[in-house]
Parts: sequence; structure tokens; C-alpha cells
Amino acid sequence: MIKKPSRILSLKASNIFKLHTTQVIILSFLVTIIAGTILLSLPISSNKGHLNFIDAFFTATSAVCVTGLIVVDTATQFTRFGQTVILILIQLGGLGIMTFGVVFSILIGGRVNVKDRMVVQSTLFHSPREDVHGLIKSVFLATFTIEFIGFCILFFRWLKYFPVSEALFNALFHSVSAFCNAGFSTFSNSLEAFKGDTFITVTIMWLIIMGGIGFLVHAEIRNFVSKKTPRRQISLHAKMAVLFSVIMIIAGALFIFFMESGNTLAGAPMKEKLLGAFFQSVTTRTAGFNTLRIGALTNSVLFIMIIFMFIGASSGSTGGGIKVSTFAVLFALFKSRLTGKNEVSMFNRTIPHETISKCLTIVVASTFVIAFFVIALSISEAHNVNTFVTRGSFF
Repeated sequence: MIKKPSRILSLKASNIFKLHTTQVIILSFLVTIIAGTILLSLPISSNKGHLNFIDAFFTATSAVCVTGLIVVDTATQFTRFGQTVILILIQLGGLGIMTFGVVFSILIGGRVNVKDRMVVQSTLFHSPREDVHGLIKSVFLATFTIEFIGFCILFFRWLKYFPVSEALFNALFHSVSAFCNAGFSTFSNSLEAFKGDTFITVTIMWLIIMGGIGFLVHAEIRNFVSKKTPRRQISLHAKMAVLFSVIMIIAGALFIFFMESGNTLAGAPMKEKLLGAFFQSVTTRTAGFNTLRIGALTNSVLFIMIIFMFIGASSGSTGGGIKVSTFAVLFALFKSRLTGKNEVSMFNRTIPHETISKCLTIVVASTFVIAFFVIALSISEAHNVNTFVTRGSFF
């Protein structure tokens, strides 16, 4: 018996509805990447003629996944239209495509089904929450408020260097890119030209930290400052995220400062050295901007940067990596084993074995993925070439 077309369409819709939450997230990102690739391939997006498919696909993927890696110069290759497409892709990817769909549904008074709630929670929140509507609204309010503040500061500062229209677009692009921890820049050398400008570097650092600390941490900090939440009720996740983020920023800055004082920071004023060290420590974990020339850094600093990039930002944030909370749990596990304790705890709170197991799984899986692709790149880029010829390329 031949199925009627309407029956076939209904079956397809039913199958889509039955997709697992993870599959829905992956599908939404894939569709957005394809749309971005098509737009970036258009002649209107490029200053240098038609952009080939693979470069457009790479750029769209990097923007949606807020990675920040580029194969063509964003500043010179793309027109304002192309840069605007990248900007939109960054914002969609930073907050999650499905999240925007849910917000749109809320704004027009529509109902949000259970699957949409699950998708949003998987994208933004590290644990299930009852008031999804309220949390999503707070996420968007926090996002656009922080981005607007950063935009205003950068705009008025960049009026010192650029005409109004350029200052306006550069400020908008970098405020979104920094908050979403994307690392894309409308300048060919990223922010190297502004390494001594306190307003610009500190503003970008603030945007990166606010985007990378996590939305639930935002809410808990606001409640704590307004005295709505007693100190004892601050979650373990928030404490770990803040403490380990601060430790990593300071430790990374001190290491870069001392290791690069005779190299990329040599001869610079003390203020510029401190700004450069702290900026590189903040941006390395997941953002991707730079004020120091990455290719000129020492091997020790590059290796520390690799570790920081692997750890990344906090859970439920716009950043990537295995997450600061995962690293904190592993640190607590390591400490408990050294002291001979059976229970793993932090801040006088026991960490469940299930959480520890998930963290170990994430680290092991991530390590295997990285190892596999490092080997793949080594084969594709330096096959049958000995290490004396390719010295430095493996690193």
C-alpha cells in the first residue's frame, strides 16, 4: 500500500519531534552554519571576490561555535554585510539558537513545550530549573545590558581613533564578540594596536569574564549583592566558578608577566606589561583575542595557554572548554586522594560520585578527541617529513 504524501509529511514531522535534546541542539547549529555559509559565500559579503565554499563554511562554523579561529582576515576579506552576518552568527551561537526561538515564542505569547525547555536548559544551564521563562528572560536581559554597557564604553573610546560610523560598528562587533567569548575582530592584528589602552583592554576583559562566568552565577551574584540570598545558600557551582576563575586569571597573568618580560613585553612601560599579561590570561581560556603577538610568545607561555584553553570557561556560559567547574571537581578529587579521604568535598559540601564520574568522562573524552586530531593534523601537514625539518610545527 502506498502512503499518501500528507501521511509521509506527518511521519517526518513526528520523527523530528521525537529527536533527542542533544540531536535538536546539533541540528539547530548545523542549519545555522549552513545558512551562514551560504550568506558568506555571496559576492555582497566579500571585498575580494567570491569566497570559496570551504573558507565560508569554516568561518561560519567558527562563528556559530564561538571558536574565533579564522582562515581569512575578517577585517579585509569581508564587507560590512559579511561582518554583520558573522556578528549575528556569534550572537546566535553564544546564547544558543533554540534559546532565541523560545524567547520569540514567549514574546508573541506562545506556549513553550517540554522539549524546548529541555533544549534551553541543556544549552544554558548546568542543572534543571523550574522557572525556565524567568531564567531565559534574565539571561537575555543580562546579555544585552552587559553588551550595551561594553558597546557604549568602546564606542566613545574608539571615537578617539576612528570616524563615527567605524567606531559604532567596531564597538558593536567587539562587545558581542567579547561577551560571547568568540574572539573575532574587525582588526587584522586583533587588539594588538590597543595593548596600552586601559579603557579598551579592561572593557574587553570585563565582557569576556561576564560572558564566561555563567548566567546562573550572574543571578546568584546579583542576589548576593542585593542581600536576597544568604551567604550559606550560594551554590557550590557558583563558589567554584568564581574562586577558580580568579585563581586562574591571577596565576596566568603572573606567569605571562614573568615569562614574557624579556620577550614580547620587553621595553614596555609597567602599565602596558600588566595590561598585556592580564589581558592574555583572561582571553586565553576561551575568548581568542590578543594584544601580544601569539607567534612570538615563548614555548612555556604557549603551553600554559594550551592548558587554559583546554579548561575554558564556566558551565552555562558562552565559553567552551571542559569547564572550570569540571577542573575544580578534579582538583577536589586529587586533594581528597592525597589526604586519604574517601569523600570528595569542597567548601564543606560533598560532591556526588555521579558528578565526579561525569567530570572524569568529559576530561578523558576530550583528551582522546584532541589527541586523535593532533595526530591527524601531524599526518596531513607533515607526512614523511622528519622532525628536524618540521621543528616547531607540532607544537
